[in-house]
Amino acid sequence: MPNLHQFVPTFEPGAVGAHMLELQRLWQESGRGQSEIFAEHIRPPFDGLAHRFDHYGTRSFPAQRDDVLVYQMAIGSVVADFVGKRREPLVLNHHNLTPVEYLETWEPAATWGVQWGHAQLRELAGRTSLAVAVSDYNAAQLRSVGYRKVEVAPLLLGPSTDAEPEGDVPPGGWLFVGRLAANKCQHDVVRAFALYRRVYDPTARLHLVGGAPADAYRAALEGLVSTLGLEDAVTMTGGVSAGRLVAHYEAADVFVCLSEHEGFCAPLLEAMQHDVPIVAYAAAAVPETLADAGLLLKSKQPAVVAAAVDRVVRDGDVRKALVEAGRQRAEQLTSPQVRRRWLDVLAALP
Repeated sequence: MPNLHQFVPTFEPGAVGAHMLELQRLWQESGRGQSEIFAEHIRPPFDGLAHRFDHYGTRSFPAQRDDVLVYQMAIGSVVADFVGKRREPLVLNHHNLTPVEYLETWEPAATWGVQWGHAQLRELAGRTSLAVAVSDYNAAQLRSVGYRKVEVAPLLLGPSTDAEPEGDVPPGGWLFVGRLAANKCQHDVVRAFALYRRVYDPTARLHLVGGAPADAYRAALEGLVSTLGLEDAVTMTGGVSAGRLVAHYEAADVFVCLSEHEGFCAPLLEAMQHDVPIVAYAAAAVPETLADAGLLLKSKQPAVVAAAVDRVVRDGDVRKALVEAGRQRAEQLTSPQVRRRWLDVLAALP
């Protein structure tokens, strides 16, 4: 059986990094061969778990005749050029690319990386033996740029984290987890939350958990919060530890996702694993990931969102049904069948 080596621009904590570790573990535990991870940038605490990408094929890490390379596509990188020039069979695992229009105003420096990624996605179509998308939404993008052999297999995230809750998070309130970015639309969450405080619960709190790659967008959010008089009700935590994240999930009344672009949206799965009911805008891959395990909204007008959240918070039967549906959906997305799906997909390599 072949060795399966993964390549990624940046190996770090997050959905893609967790997925890579699960795929590596799956391959090794199945006895199919060796599996190593290679990257240009390796961030703590993942240092020591991966190798520099250009060490592959050298004396320090010689290529083997039966190696298969897996490239994790999420942004443009010299790593894509590197694997594109190799001769080993190549699998492209597609996590989607943020549309440029969400970046031009808030993260102009990041637009070149996404544009580069789109160009490399097209270039690798003829080089790739197999493309694997983590959602049908991503698979459609692959087919639109020329990929012929495309399979769908969900993100490998494994069971809920075993981390112990860390620190005190006030009980109750709204929660959204994700980097502060225009496509994730935290500004819409804040607007809906402001109306909810006026109409339904003046004591409600909102926690926005996630790093801020764009200082301009974070500053705009802070300005919106101030304009709406919510400084004492809205907390933007920045990046948090695994234990602190667990504490936020355990304290929340409801998870509110109004994102307009997601290739999978791992925090939805995390919320389901922690029995947090979900209200979400039905955009991109969100309906596919969530299925019937949350309230899916066709509109994210503040009045619509606030009313949906109020129903989830106040109606015990609705809340109980959503929590149970979430548990079942989380089990589906982390079940042995998902792991077998990955092995079956990779076994189909020509």
